[in-house]
Amino acid sequence: MENLNVIGLKKRIALVAHDNKKRDLLEWAKFNRETLSHHHLFGTGTTGSMLENELGLPITHFKSGPIGGDQQIGAKIAEGKIDFLIFFWDPLEQQPHDPDIKALLRLAVLYNIPTASNRATADFIISSDLMNVEYENKTPDLDHYLAIRKIPKYEIEEIS
Repeated sequence: MENLNVIGLKKRIALVAHDNKKRDLLEWAKFNRETLSHHHLFGTGTTGSMLENELGLPITHFKSGPIGGDQQIGAKIAEGKIDFLIFFWDPLEQQPHDPDIKALLRLAVLYNIPTASNRATADFIISSDLMNVEYENKTPDLDHYLAIRKIPKYEIEEIS
């Protein structure tokens, strides 16, 4: 079973980058500034501040990734308050908060939101005709999933 979540005309886009990928994300965002200006943008720590300063666009800030920003974005995805994740992560550099990164990416997949982990994928997403229309995004029915796994819902809520 699935639920429908409508992604509106004004998308809610999280922009995240590891240190070695910040310049790449900034170049991508500058190139796509006009398109990004029509959407609500979110960013973690330094990345959000850098983008806001360089682009002159308002960005809702979260904490730096290593101190909880990745988890904050993951929570917003789970709440249905972020529609896209553009996360230029560095595959060659181990991060001290790798478990948080994995959890963030897992939530993006679980809630079926468009996710780009590199420039090519981000280019395809942002240039899609779907960026200009409302989109009915199918998300999993997690209550059904918990029922078939026989996991009491209250146990999951206590952990959250």
